[in-house]
Amino acid sequence: MKTMLLAVGGNSLIRAGEKGTTAEQQFNAHRTAAEIARLVRDGYRIVLTHGNGPQVGAALLRSERGESQVPGQTLDICDASTQGEIGYLLQQALDTELKHAGLDVPVATVLTQVVVSLDDPAMQHPTKPIGPFYSREEAEQRAHHLGWKIVEDAARGYRRLAPSPEPLDIVELEIIRDLMQQNVLVIACGGGGVPVAWRQGNLQGVEAVIDKDRASSLLASRLGIEQFVISTDAQYVYLDFKKTTQRPLVLVGCRELRRYAEAGHFPPGNMGPKIESVLRFLMRGGKEAIITSCENLYQAVCGSGGTHIVPDAEWQAEEDKKELSETCLCSTHS
Repeated sequence: MKTMLLAVGGNSLIRAGEKGTTAEQQFNAHRTAAEIARLVRDGYRIVLTHGNGPQVGAALLRSERGESQVPGQTLDICDASTQGEIGYLLQQALDTELKHAGLDVPVATVLTQVVVSLDDPAMQHPTKPIGPFYSREEAEQRAHHLGWKIVEDAARGYRRLAPSPEPLDIVELEIIRDLMQQNVLVIACGGGGVPVAWRQGNLQGVEAVIDKDRASSLLASRLGIEQFVISTDAQYVYLDFKKTTQRPLVLVGCRELRRYAEAGHFPPGNMGPKIESVLRFLMRGGKEAIITSCENLYQAVCGSGGTHIVPDAEWQAEEDKKELSETCLCSTHS
């Protein structure tokens, strides 16, 4: 059976321009689940991860605004609560769509803790956008009154920044592995997992947000997954994104993709971590990575659309095959 780790962004539940109501998220969850059901029908054993940027930012904002009436929640607790919230929405949608497809596949959400280092430099330099998008004026007001650090994100507005330390280990790894081997569709590492660290022999929460693509890459490698797929808001990875020279990448090898990253094509708060994560996955022995939009997920996995990243040897083999085909075509017409 083919194995896949599918990482869906927080925007798979809250689309651009939406408020993030429960009804909106339920509708979007069913759309994502329908694509996943098609993959399960085709024989894929799937581990599903998801982002929580919009949701965890909203949870933290609700906590801060309600502190005059109820005790506030720390960021790690908000991470945990949104894992349960999003896991519930996805699990319910998947149960429904799998049943409609005639598939008897159980679904389970594993509340996942991910170990980070308290000495990680990222703890002092927040880089992870969370929460809703604001206008520049609104964001600057919050930065002034609430002490936020803000950034313009994906040309859609300004967002709050949170620390994003490197994921080092996954506490519930063996539980996830056991469920996967029993053909359970596992939802894990939600929002990158709850950041935790060992303090004097005790495992304790850390106020941060782990990048879900980095955590997903680590989980995929530790599980020995063959294919790592990231669903985002763009059908392809683009060079010169949103410029007049913008062009999509369709099939690319690791070395070439790294050159583009070093040339600054992929912003650190958006596409950058995705590129870094798929490169890590492939360097650890993964066979293929795909980055595409939620709407094009099934077609991209089938080979139609999306950006496909492969180890350099496989990319070279495809290039040689293409060159041979073009040579034969020229010979035919001469």
